[in-house]
Amino acid sequence: MGKPLFYPGHTACAGCGQAIGARLVIEAAGKNTIVSNATGCLEVFSTRYPETAWGVPWIHSLFENASAVASGIEAALRYLGKKKEVNVIAQGGDGATADIGLQSLSGMLERGHDILYVCYDNEAYMNTGVQRSGLTPVYSHTTTSPYGKISKGNIRPKKDMVGIALAHGIPYVATASVGFPRDVEKKVKKALSIEGPKYIQIFVPCPLGWRHEPMLTYKMAVLAVETGLYPLVEYEDGKLTQVKKIRGCKPVEEYLKLQGRYRHLFGSEDYKSDLMKIQEIADRNIEKFGLRMFQDKK
Repeated sequence: MGKPLFYPGHTACAGCGQAIGARLVIEAAGKNTIVSNATGCLEVFSTRYPETAWGVPWIHSLFENASAVASGIEAALRYLGKKKEVNVIAQGGDGATADIGLQSLSGMLERGHDILYVCYDNEAYMNTGVQRSGLTPVYSHTTTSPYGKISKGNIRPKKDMVGIALAHGIPYVATASVGFPRDVEKKVKKALSIEGPKYIQIFVPCPLGWRHEPMLTYKMAVLAVETGLYPLVEYEDGKLTQVKKIRGCKPVEEYLKLQGRYRHLFGSEDYKSDLMKIQEIADRNIEKFGLRMFQDKK
């Protein structure tokens, strides 16, 4: 058995979903891989100078340009005639993907670079103090969208990054969750087998920002899928080809009540309608993607 490609001993928080996701991705990609990593939690906890957790060539880019750096790497490899021998991965959190790095990512996808982009979606800017991002879900509490007397938490819906990626006409787009590790590995390997730009968004719970017990990370990653709030889907050449079916869809309360960022929804009757609106989001996903198993239909 070879050396690990993502070593233990890094400084991630206990129960960090992003650390799990990063290890799954790089182990699936293999040693012949170069990674461009945006500023964020993953960069900070995995490369505290002079140490590194990475067993592959790894480049720290700025918050906004991981995709541009990866594009340069891919172009250089292509010029040298070595691109087919090496995988290129650009990666970042939801802020570096959906907000600060969106222009860079769009350019990479539009130009057609043979790169896999991985978004580790923990639904806020966790490294800088749990601020709201474009992928923060509605009604969740962050330090810049706090709940209180005149606020219900984040009022904006989660940005549809899958739809944005698909709009670029790229050959492969998928979502995954660290609650289903084999699915993550399968999708990474499949993406890397396809030439051209690819996008995978991986659900990675954050105990610190979500205020849940570290031991619940895996459960949170599974519940988000089983409630329909985070559908696991796969698109090839713009067509929906695979969805993970749900056996006995769970109510969203089962997922939300375990997180401090949603505590306000359970503390007062005033928030019951907001809880219902989150359930409606899950129900729409279940209907849109046909997530419910046939035998569960009534």
